[in-house]
Amino acid sequence: MNWDDLRIFLAVARSGQMLAAARRLGLNHATVARRLSALEDALSAKLVDRRTTGCVLTAAGEKFMETAERVEAEMLAARAGIGGEDVAISGTVRIGAPDGFGVAYLAPRLGRLTAQHPDLTLQLVPVPRAVSLSRREADIAITVERPEHGRLVARKLVDYELALYASRSYLAEAGEPRTIADLKDHALVGYVEDLVYSSGLAYSQEIDRSFQPRFEIASALGQTEAVRAGAGIGILHSFIARTDPNFVQVLPERTIRRAYWIVIHESLRDLRRIRTVADFIAEQVGADRACFG
Repeated sequence: MNWDDLRIFLAVARSGQMLAAARRLGLNHATVARRLSALEDALSAKLVDRRTTGCVLTAAGEKFMETAERVEAEMLAARAGIGGEDVAISGTVRIGAPDGFGVAYLAPRLGRLTAQHPDLTLQLVPVPRAVSLSRREADIAITVERPEHGRLVARKLVDYELALYASRSYLAEAGEPRTIADLKDHALVGYVEDLVYSSGLAYSQEIDRSFQPRFEIASALGQTEAVRAGAGIGILHSFIARTDPNFVQVLPERTIRRAYWIVIHESLRDLRRIRTVADFIAEQVGADRACFG
């Protein structure tokens, strides 16, 4: 069996499209289709259901993917073991992270790592949604919950706090709430509930069951900027809000605790460039642990 055919199969399975797989591999669409068909012929099984909307794995394809990923993991481990591209810590590592942590915390710090390793390219993808490591949307993911399924390796980074904040200008005009009941008389900023991708991010009810924002934003940073501009009171990440003297914490007895996890697909965990980036993130967070409390 040809390793290149397995590589093509994995790219199609993960992207869900032959054209996207071809672009990722630097091949043309016809080559990808031909090599995928050759693999199916060699196995005497249909692995992919080709549809106008994309490619979907068949039952045989789902089963074969487990085998293909094991082969991939062995190939990556072998390449790392004998040196290859990882000797000088080179190549590209993509990091998927929630937008608040990704932009406000990681973005100002990752430049130190690229300065240490000139042949290393980092791609930071801070998005208000989950990223799939199995589909290789990222090599490393920062999540707010420990994954329970899949061939993933996770370690806890840090606990962090969310709390109620308002801008000084808003409080000067609207007054400061003294009790939870007072929130009903204030403008509130929150998230778009049906776009929350993780139950760990649906936290407003932990502040108060009647917390009903009139301004909803599907981004932690968007909520922060709205509160900064005086739009109302919002539940913000304390490690972001504490860096700006314009923010005032209100009802400080009401806080929420969550945790960040760093997650890697087990087939990548032994690559030096992946370990280097993951260890750097963990070390940075460890050094700054106090600011997350």
